[in-house]
Amino acid sequence: MTDSMTDSKTDDMTGTTAPLAQLERYTRFWNTGPDGDRDRLAATVFTDEVEYRALVGLLRGAAALADFRDQFVSHAGPATVRRREEPEVHHGRARLRWEILTGDGTSFATGTDVIEFAEDGRISAIAAFLDRAPEGFDPTAHD
Repeated sequence: MTDSMTDSKTDDMTGTTAPLAQLERYTRFWNTGPDGDRDRLAATVFTDEVEYRALVGLLRGAAALADFRDQFVSHAGPATVRRREEPEVHHGRARLRWEILTGDGTSFATGTDVIEFAEDGRISAIAAFLDRAPEGFDPTAHD
C-alpha cells in the first residue's frame, strides 16, 4: 500500500475524502480491536446509518460492524483483513476484494465488498460477497 492511500486527502472539487484513502481506513477498521482507536476511525469511515449486507445478515451502524468483528475474533481467534488487489472505484462506488488471514497466516476466506460512498465521502453501504467461503460454511443457514 502506498502512502498516498493512507493520507487523508480530499477531492479538490468536492472537499470530500478521496475514495482510496477511505478504503484504506475501511480495511484498518476491520483490523482494529476494541482497545484501539476504532470509534474515532469509524466516525471518519462510516455514515451514522451505514448498512452492511452479507449472507450472515443485515447490520446497521458502525457499532454493529465493530461487534460483528469482535464476535468473529472471539470465535475464530486473531484475524487480519487484507486487500487482494487494488480497489476499483467509479461513480460513488467501489469494489474491494479482500482476504481474511488467521493468526498463523492461513487464509480463512476471500470475498468482495461492493461499497457505496455518501456525498461527504464516508461509506454509507456495503454489500459483502464470499468468493471462497470458510471451510464448513453453510450459506443456506443464513437466509
